[in-house]
Amino acid sequence: MSNNPQQSREWKALQAHAKSMSGTHMRDLFAKDPDRFNSLHLRTDGLLFDYSRNIVTSETLKMLVDLAKTSDVASWRDKMFAGEKINITENRAAFHLALRGSGERSVKIDGENIKDFVQKSLGQIESVSAKIRDDKNITDIVNIGIGGSDLGPRIVYETLQSFNDGPRIHFVSNVDGARITTVLKGLKPANTAFIVTSKTFMTMETLTNAITAKDWAKTTKNFYAVSSNTEAAKAFGIAQENVLPMRDWIGGRTSVWSTVGLPVAIAAGFENFKTLLAGARAMDDHFREAPFEKNIPALMALLAIWYRNFMDFRTHAILPYAHNLRKFPAFIQQLDMESNGKSVDRDGNDIDYKTGPIIFGETGTNAQHAFMQLMHQGTDIIPADFIIVKNPDHNLDDHHRKLNANALAQTQALMQGRKKADKPYKKFDGNRPSSTLLLDRLDPWHLGMLLALYEHRMFVQGIIWNINSFDQWGVELGKTLANEILAPGAHPTADQTTLALMQILEE
Repeated sequence: MSNNPQQSREWKALQAHAKSMSGTHMRDLFAKDPDRFNSLHLRTDGLLFDYSRNIVTSETLKMLVDLAKTSDVASWRDKMFAGEKINITENRAAFHLALRGSGERSVKIDGENIKDFVQKSLGQIESVSAKIRDDKNITDIVNIGIGGSDLGPRIVYETLQSFNDGPRIHFVSNVDGARITTVLKGLKPANTAFIVTSKTFMTMETLTNAITAKDWAKTTKNFYAVSSNTEAAKAFGIAQENVLPMRDWIGGRTSVWSTVGLPVAIAAGFENFKTLLAGARAMDDHFREAPFEKNIPALMALLAIWYRNFMDFRTHAILPYAHNLRKFPAFIQQLDMESNGKSVDRDGNDIDYKTGPIIFGETGTNAQHAFMQLMHQGTDIIPADFIIVKNPDHNLDDHHRKLNANALAQTQALMQGRKKADKPYKKFDGNRPSSTLLLDRLDPWHLGMLLALYEHRMFVQGIIWNINSFDQWGVELGKTLANEILAPGAHPTADQTTLALMQILEE
């Protein structure tokens, strides 16, 4: 069989099925099946996934599961859990699972026993975080990184506000000098430690910010590095005992489980960091063991495939009804769009079908007063994930009931629409799909589950699309060109517009 998913019998059957579903309204699906919610929701370890408000029938779901089977999702999943080099364009494993205790325990990569590496890394996170937490002179940490080295620890730190009892963490990623200037303005060198996170220790934005920080501190005594290039970190002036290791098989956007998560352990304590890993491991077990029909990340991925490829919906909204998850949409943007924003398949062929959708989002209820009008009445249909927390970490029950009532009201309004109104412009048809994720509480365990859930969702989509979700060559080209533009002398690869704008900027 061709690796092009469009050539499969299952894909073609879904195309025909999508045409037959034209005009199907979710109101009718609920009317035909009053028990639809009970049939179309799943629970695991304090997480509930409701997908009853989607434009699917039992036949649709069966056909989507058949597509996953014929796409060898299970086989690729097993390869990932076995530590095989599924990142084929870079000849690397994507074995972030091992960092949280999942996967085969006896795996060796490039001759190194991964179990031993993980245990050593955890020991370093524990000892370094304890050392910093015990140092009462250190009140603030500046984490310098970009991409996953920033968004990963940032989303965990901000989500777990009620668990953070260590030094304050400040995140610097943008090379725009305005950011680091603002952060350093309120700090004192004697009370500040820095974590410089760069796998290669060559990332332009990170090193530029790190040099500025070193000049400000006038010492590297309280500097720590997370990098696979230990020699470069030491050459920068960071002591050997303050360098925590990375490896090539740890991708940036799935790296928070590694030593990249050091800021989390510093802020919330090592035990909470371990609980985060345990929650992710529970989702790993669910993803590995549950049949696709009852597998939450697989079903989320299949619904996304259904809407992107068969219903031609081009965007997807992430709507957390929890203020502390305010950075979660940005995190999923990077996880999904950098992973699956591809137009070349694993075999090097140009793709003639749709891949990753545009991801955007905001916290509720802010989103309701911003872009959700378009979701209700706009000409584009935008599937959405609503994330709700059952038990808050505050005692303002009235606030929480109103927050969750708004979330449920939005999902209902998106589905039902308004058929009868006194003015034509007040009418809208509804039939806008959404799924709801309900967490028992927003703690390290459930956050770990949530992050791992979306990792696996992204993975399943990539396998079905026959793309490598673990490289990012478009981003790499931009980095290369930026370095060339900065280099003195001629710029042989710069086009006419670039040269003209460079001249204006340097006048």
